[in-house]
Amino acid sequence: MDRKKALLFPGQGVQKQGMGKDLYDNFEVAKEYFERANEILGWRISDIMFYGTEIELLETRNTQPAVFLYSTILAMCQEDVEPDVVAGHSLGEFSALVRSGTISFDSGLDLVLNRALIAQKYCENQSTAMGAVIGLSDEEVQLGLHKINNETAEKVYFANHNGPGQVVITGTKRGVRMACKLFKREGARRAVPLPIAGSFHSPFMKDAEKELGEIIKRTEFKEPKIPIYQCVNGSSNTSPELIMDNLITHITSPVNWTKMVNSMVADGIVEFYESGTDETLQKIVKRMHPELMVKSVWDLPTFLNINQHYLDQIY
Repeated sequence: MDRKKALLFPGQGVQKQGMGKDLYDNFEVAKEYFERANEILGWRISDIMFYGTEIELLETRNTQPAVFLYSTILAMCQEDVEPDVVAGHSLGEFSALVRSGTISFDSGLDLVLNRALIAQKYCENQSTAMGAVIGLSDEEVQLGLHKINNETAEKVYFANHNGPGQVVITGTKRGVRMACKLFKREGARRAVPLPIAGSFHSPFMKDAEKELGEIIKRTEFKEPKIPIYQCVNGSSNTSPELIMDNLITHITSPVNWTKMVNSMVADGIVEFYESGTDETLQKIVKRMHPELMVKSVWDLPTFLNINQHYLDQIY
């Protein structure tokens, strides 16, 4: 009996200096796609990823495309896992769309760049922030947000449901500070504002949704070769029209990662492989379902051998 597999793609925050150079040096397909990306963007983002400073990598036009390129190209290079489904966390959904054959590589990169620039434009015009809350249930957090939204002039929302007892909130800067203080008093292990200016995955991005939505509507969406689990509804989707609609509301809707993982498990997925630079999603899945196989693509034999060859060349 085949063991059903999921390929996962992380979101923003996993960028690292030097990311992708080992792929470029060892896989012809990776080299081709990095050069294609340089051509599409009009600047050598591969040089920034391989040799740039941390500050350069954090520039708006570089960060999200870099994460998208690394995760997407890494998945293209691996041959040991043929996934039955794909899923991406926030930004990672664009890599999942490409891997599933729903959109082309070129379209994915174009959408990611526009997503970054459009979101940044609206974030700069708003006094908003994000915060992490650990150790309270979603229901407890929801009650706190409801209290702030109804008893003050501030607005705060869920941004990410990252797993049981682990959420990200977003809203006005004052509202996020108030929420964090409230949740600490109510027993949260951690409730702190994050060093992120903006209110991603919330109604504050409504204008960004409209602008990006027009670009998404002009993009060709095909029926995916394998199902994709999306952040908006947390479920398996195969309809190009539904997938497109979900992607449009993606920027104003919370990331339902908890539901996505549980839905995949309920649908028979027993192996999870992350296509990213670290163990961000693996740790969440393992904490939720310790009985399942959870690995990085880099743990696979092909990449272990390639990586060792690369290290031998350096040292």
